[in-house]
Amino acid sequence: MRYRLTFIAGVALGYVLGTRAGRERYEQLKKSAQRLAENPAVRSAAESAAHGGREFAGKAYHSVSEKVGDRVPVSVSDRVRSLKERSGQNGSDDWGTTNT
Repeated sequence: MRYRLTFIAGVALGYVLGTRAGRERYEQLKKSAQRLAENPAVRSAAESAAHGGREFAGKAYHSVSEKVGDRVPVSVSDRVRSLKERSGQNGSDDWGTTNT
């Protein structure tokens, strides 16, 4: 019984000390990440990557829509249209419409 009580006390003490040390390390990492995110060079790189991604997505969209055409299920085209409307890009294309 004595060893069990010693073991439980050791686990509790280790947990408390480890949690405190872990929290301090977390705060250090959080501050470092904030400083990195505020760096102008990092912001510029992130913005250019986002712009390039949008450009690539637009090209891929047009390429896929030319190849797929009317074979896209109605449920998929409705979902894409609703997402575009939510993001404020409604009316800029004819995705999901039928050409009859």
